Amino acid sequence: MSVKKFIPNFVTLLNLFCGSIAVIFAVHNNFVVAALFVFLGIFFDFFDGLLARKLKVQSELGVQLDSLADMVTSGLVPGIVMFKLISISVDAPDSMHIDDWSSTTDFYGLRLVPLALIGLCITLASAYRLAKFNIDEDQQTYFKGLPTPANTLLIMSLPLIMEFQNNAMFNSLVLNQWFLIALTIVSCFLLNSNIKLFALKFKNFSFKDNPFRYILISISVLLMIGFHFIAIPLIIILYISLSLIKNVTTK
Repeated sequence: MSVKKFIPNFVTLLNLFCGSIAVIFAVHNNFVVAALFVFLGIFFDFFDGLLARKLKVQSELGVQLDSLADMVTSGLVPGIVMFKLISISVDAPDSMHIDDWSSTTDFYGLRLVPLALIGLCITLASAYRLAKFNIDEDQQTYFKGLPTPANTLLIMSLPLIMEFQNNAMFNSLVLNQWFLIALTIVSCFLLNSNIKLFALKFKNFSFKDNPFRYILISISVLLMIGFHFIAIPLIIILYISLSLIKNVTTK
């Protein structure tokens, strides 16, 4: 049995490994390191499919394994991060050493904010999207709804912007519980919407055949240079906007 058959699956398992480490750091409020491992996981997620196609070893096992890995890296982690951010936004950290807090519920010594559980809806919506993706034969050249890695980058960008850019106006927005709840609802909707979003896979490198992909990449690079982590939400908005324009102009 050829060794090359296992190479893409090994890369997929590296995605799952990185996502599992990210969970540990996210639970302990270390969002920066969690984001680092999420980015690594998404990097491996991009290359496992590419390797499978190049080596011509695509398999049903690989498809299912990829979704299971994505469920952790791009499903569980952003849900935990949103749960933590909402907890912080109501000024009730889930510490076992808090003696009294009226807005928390005590479960065997662990105090949590019930409202913050809304953040885990991102995890549920991600699971639903991944399951739909696996049985939808139409999503070969485009996506229906926002892909889970893109949604994860959006959620993970919030603590990174606060940590590295420290903008008072943005910080107050991110630490507003109603903004976070609204973003959670929007995130869940985008994940499972029927909006057609173009895939970033290039069949060839001709600009004529890939104008929207090249526009997205070019503007994204400029945004990252100019705005750093704040560029990530802007890029997601740009991606959705360009997809909507493409849908209208190519009919």
